[in-house]
Amino acid sequence: MNLNKIQQYIAQNHLFTASQKILVAVSGGADSVSLLHILLSLGYTCEAAHCNFHLRGEESDRDEAFVNQLCKQLHIPLHIIHFDTAQTAKQRHISIEMAARELRYAWFEKLRTEIKADVIAVAHHMDDSVETFLLNLLRGTGINGLRGIRPKNGHIVRPLLCINRQDITAYLETIAQPYVTDSTNMQDEYTRNKIRLQLIPLMEQINPSFKNTIIQTATHLNEAFEVYHQGITEGKKRVCTPNGINITKLLKEPAPEALLFELLQPQGFNASQIADIFHSLHGQSGKIFVSPQIRIIKDRDFLLWENPAKDNDQPILNIDRQDYTPNLAIPKDKTIACLDADKLTSPLFLRKWKQGDSFVPFGMKGKKKVSDYLTDHKFSLLQKERQWVLCCGEDIVWLVGERVDNRFRIDEHTRKVLRIQVILQNKNEI
Repeated sequence: MNLNKIQQYIAQNHLFTASQKILVAVSGGADSVSLLHILLSLGYTCEAAHCNFHLRGEESDRDEAFVNQLCKQLHIPLHIIHFDTAQTAKQRHISIEMAARELRYAWFEKLRTEIKADVIAVAHHMDDSVETFLLNLLRGTGINGLRGIRPKNGHIVRPLLCINRQDITAYLETIAQPYVTDSTNMQDEYTRNKIRLQLIPLMEQINPSFKNTIIQTATHLNEAFEVYHQGITEGKKRVCTPNGINITKLLKEPAPEALLFELLQPQGFNASQIADIFHSLHGQSGKIFVSPQIRIIKDRDFLLWENPAKDNDQPILNIDRQDYTPNLAIPKDKTIACLDADKLTSPLFLRKWKQGDSFVPFGMKGKKKVSDYLTDHKFSLLQKERQWVLCCGEDIVWLVGERVDNRFRIDEHTRKVLRIQVILQNKNEI
C-alpha cells in the first residue's frame, strides 16, 4: 500500500496534523489494526481505545486480549472499557447495534477529553461508505444520506476512506500482522452484512466497477448537497415559527415535501411517516404523528411540534392568604388569580381539563364549556392539551393562567383573599 495516498487524504481533508494526539478506536479486526499501524508508520502520536461489549462470549474476551497484546508490542497506551450492552439496549428500548454505537462514541469523547487527544480516529474505509450509501437508500433517505461516510464529523476522523477492504488485508499480509475476525460479520442476520455478502457481489456481476461508481456518485451528491443545503436552510427560516411549521408557507415552497423531510427526518421520523404527514396537510386538524424524539400534531394552520415529556409539566402554584383591604389592587396579569377565600369550601387541587368541563368566566353570569372557551380564544391543539384547571370540589375556580371563575371572584363581601401565582406554566411553549 502507498502510505502517501493516506497521508495526502489526511492533509486534503484537514483531519489532523503531525503535532496532534490521536485516539485510535481498535476492535482487533483488520480495519482498526491496519489503521493503528498506518498512523504509527506515518509518525503520528497515538493512544488506543478498546470496547468490550460482551456480546459474543469468549470471542469478546479474545478480542480484548489480542488488542492488549498488540498495543504492548507497539508500545502505545491502551484504554479498555466493559459494557453491558444488552442491558443498556433493553433499558433504552433500542437495538443492540444502536446501544453499542451510543456507548462507544460517548466513551470515546469522554476519554479523548481526559487524555487531551485532539481527534478520535475510526477505521471506516471505502467499502463501508458504499455499504452505508446502499443501506440508506434501502431505508429511505434524503440527499444527505447518499453522500457516503464523511471524512470528518466533529472530533471523529476517518483516515482510511480513500482505500478499500482489499487494500487493508493486503497491507496486513505485507507486514505480517495478524488480526481477529468477528464471526458475526460472516452471518446474514444484520442488514449491513446482507448488503456486504449478497447485494454488492450481485451488483459487481452486473458492473465490476460498481463500488467506484457508487463512490463517484456520492462525491457528486456531496457537491450538490452544498447547494441543496443552502436552499433548505433558507426554506426552514421561512416556514418555521414559534408556533410550529406554518402549513401555508410550507406549501408555497418550491419543494415542500423535501423541505418537510429535512425538518422531520433528524427528529426520528422515517420516509413513510413524513409522506403521511405531508398528505395530512390538506386534511382536518387533530392528526398526531409520533417519533422516538418528538410528537407532531396537525392543527389548523400549523404542524405543532413538541417534546412529549413536556405534556406532563404541572404548573407550580405559589399561594398566599391575606386580608382584604379596599385599596387592594387586583393584578391584570393572567398568571395571578385573586379569589375570595371564604367561598372556597373544599381543598384546592390541580388537574388537566377534560371534555364536559364548564365554568363561569370572570365577568359573565352563565356557564361556558372550557372547550368552547379555548376554541374561542384560538388555543392550538397542544395548548388545549396542556391546559390545567384549579378545582374546589366539583367546581373549577381558575382556568390556570387564563381566567378565574366569576363565582369565586372578590366582591364587596370579601374578607380574606387567596392570591395564587403560577411559578411554572408551559401551556404556551411549542
